[in-house]
Amino acid sequence: MFRIKFWGVRGSIPTPGPHTARFGGNTSCLEVNADDTLVILDGGTGLRLLGEELIKKRKGAPIRTYMFFSHVHWDHIQGFPFFIPIFQAQNEIHIFGGQNLEMTLGETLAGQMNFPNFPVTLEACAAKMHFKIFEDGQALSIADGLTITGLPLKHPNGCYGYRIEYEGKVFTYCTDTEHDATSGEPDKNILKLAKNADLFVYDSQYTPAEYTGEEGGMPKVGWGHSTYVEAATLAKLANVKQLVLFHHDPGHDDAKIEEMETAAKALFPNCEAACEGREFLL
Repeated sequence: MFRIKFWGVRGSIPTPGPHTARFGGNTSCLEVNADDTLVILDGGTGLRLLGEELIKKRKGAPIRTYMFFSHVHWDHIQGFPFFIPIFQAQNEIHIFGGQNLEMTLGETLAGQMNFPNFPVTLEACAAKMHFKIFEDGQALSIADGLTITGLPLKHPNGCYGYRIEYEGKVFTYCTDTEHDATSGEPDKNILKLAKNADLFVYDSQYTPAEYTGEEGGMPKVGWGHSTYVEAATLAKLANVKQLVLFHHDPGHDDAKIEEMETAAKALFPNCEAACEGREFLL
């Protein structure tokens, strides 16, 4: 079984409320299950809900998981202090991040839990946590037949995209990345990660008009995010089977996301907008 579940799909800041109820308002977090191996991608506010679900399902049994952070901007780490398994001594968590930080990943996660930000420090958490650097292009085998490869993306302060392969199936996760609007050349790292992927998740935060500033009052060039048009282009070039638009803008309500989804489907038919609770079985 190779299963992917979305626990947080929003970018920048959580947006709870009736206007985002369909697609969800929690920030980035995905659960990947390869039979008995649990992988978590990013630790946005969706991570809190995933933690509660894991506690409920495991019924006191130890939780062993591998967490891969794309980067450490706030919306990708803010759920970590509320992830219940880090407070339980029987659990073991292997935490990976790329070499794109002035501080280590452990120092960054600890920083958001230090005074005055949070009442409990990372050092006080009881779970066994192992912090590890993920090398560019490294093909890491964490279980029989399960391989994860990461490459740098184009985002301020750095970011990583991941390719997860298991039993002949491929899942690619590329959030918080910006296309080259000047040259129009596709990102070679993304094409490597997404090549022949069964499921491709890509940052589609803006419409083309929002990106250029024709809508929204200001251009978003250089902010490190992309558009659904670029998502469709990359999906075609990489020969992916299914595309998921991800990292929804906090200013987009359900109606706007539906509009973008419809426009993207006209370019790449097997496409949908990321939705909290949605599961894919590859």
